[in-house]
Amino acid sequence: MSAVLVVRGAADAGAIRRALPAVPVHDLLDLNWPLPTDASVVVLRSGVRLGERELDALPHLRHVVRTGSGIDHIDVSALQRRGITLHRNADAGAAAVGEWVLAAALALARRIPLGQHALMLGRHEKEACMGVSLGTLAAGVWGAGPVGLAASRALAPHVARTAYAAWPSNPPALREVSQAALMEQSQVHVVALPLRATTRQFIGEEFLARVAPQQPLLICAGRLETLDVAACLRALAGGGLSGLALDPVEREHLPLLTGSTVPLNLLASPHIGAQRSDVRGVLDRWAVDLLREITADDEILIEGGRR
Repeated sequence: MSAVLVVRGAADAGAIRRALPAVPVHDLLDLNWPLPTDASVVVLRSGVRLGERELDALPHLRHVVRTGSGIDHIDVSALQRRGITLHRNADAGAAAVGEWVLAAALALARRIPLGQHALMLGRHEKEACMGVSLGTLAAGVWGAGPVGLAASRALAPHVARTAYAAWPSNPPALREVSQAALMEQSQVHVVALPLRATTRQFIGEEFLARVAPQQPLLICAGRLETLDVAACLRALAGGGLSGLALDPVEREHLPLLTGSTVPLNLLASPHIGAQRSDVRGVLDRWAVDLLREITADDEILIEGGRR
């Protein structure tokens, strides 16, 4: 019988078992070998690579359920070639990520991470923690997908103004300015870009040099690979950035962030932007409802489902 594979807690496997008692459910930490070859559906979140190698090991796969937004870790072209349907919920966690962006902006503006880092190194650096009012700062948002829109909504009541970087795919009616103007005018930059060939390390040496006169706060709520992290850390240590916040940190990124013996106004979190209990509940219910549709009429995991 075909089965559902839930990877790294991407959904409530117990709820799926209760909702679909006739369907076997595998609950694994990753997609390393060996994989259950009877899986017709895989449910995953960020940080789990699904490419040709993994697809070869899942010969009966017909559906991929992404309980979240980004899909850069999924080989979408390979799914299309194999006739595998991709389902995702890009909106459920956006407001929670926006909340994280606001928390990060407040923390960096008040230089809280710098003070905490100094204390952990055995140093009391009160004078270095002179902050600024977030309400005096202009925010520029790079990316106008669900996360970028939510970040702007969260920041708008608390900053001087917000604007988006002009981008061909931006929705209409946004307040957007040229990328050059945004670099010159913003004291807070929120990066919420999808990871594509054109955005990989988009925030690099050239960008950092252009924004250095403003000594801005830089907040990444998209994908870490849209930043040249080493260059950002050098800018932070050298004063070109006043603060740096990185949420989308996966296990493989840890070597980039360890070992500093100098206090930095650096906030890093293990991709927790959407890790909120209400969001998890919404995504769990969505996954169960979707699996019910796929398995409609008691035809267990029929090819193509009903979507």
